[in-house]
Amino acid sequence: MSKKYDLEVTNPIVFFDLETTGVNIQIDRIVEICVAKLMPGGELEVKTRRINPEMHIPAESSDIHGIYDEDVADKPTFQKIASSLYLYLEGCDLAGYNIKRFDVPLIVEEFKRAGLEFDPTDRKLVDMQTIFHKKEPRTLSAAYSFFCGKEIENAHSAEADVIASIEVLEGQLKKYTDLPKSMEELAEFCDQREPNWIDSTGKFKWIGGIPTVAFSKHSGRTLLEMSEQEPGFLKWMIKASFPKDATQIAQDALQGKFPPNKKVK
Repeated sequence: MSKKYDLEVTNPIVFFDLETTGVNIQIDRIVEICVAKLMPGGELEVKTRRINPEMHIPAESSDIHGIYDEDVADKPTFQKIASSLYLYLEGCDLAGYNIKRFDVPLIVEEFKRAGLEFDPTDRKLVDMQTIFHKKEPRTLSAAYSFFCGKEIENAHSAEADVIASIEVLEGQLKKYTDLPKSMEELAEFCDQREPNWIDSTGKFKWIGGIPTVAFSKHSGRTLLEMSEQEPGFLKWMIKASFPKDATQIAQDALQGKFPPNKKVK
């Protein structure tokens, strides 16, 4: 299809999005990719393809994108499509939402596993999430202006900021009528923990129902494996300034105690 876009296009732009087995860039894999190539003349070509990730898709990920193991069992692996996708992206700039933090690093890893070096630094990259956050700041002053229609007097003084934050919450409750009114439900709404996190900061995650390390060079290794082969890492965690729940998990693992396996739907 072709239409007029209010955008100067010199090189073809590929807008893309990935659905994956999870959010760990080092170990998670692509299960679906959509690419939309916008040509300088305004033509737009959209292609979507499902991919066999060669690993189990955790239930918490399937709950989000609706793709299950059986949906991709007969689909090609990334290895099979890597060369054609690499050529399709050749000479193109890249765009998408939150691609700088997630989609680009993950697809770089996928190409690396396929024996191809995909270097995004030699092309222009536009992330609409970055534009959104820069144009709609998330500071208290911006929130006060948006929800209350006025500017904070003596901004950054503790008292003025506290009073403003109360008014912002009142403004949010009025604007978003579906927000809960109780502190318990509001706290749950504000909880940014992901479903597969074991601790409050996601240092350990459930991967396929198994407790797994989710940071550092050991990301993707099971807690059992770490306790047997890398006990020094867990001891370091206990002594370092990690949250109490994470250090407790590390301490328990050294004693042969692990979180019970999470039941996968």
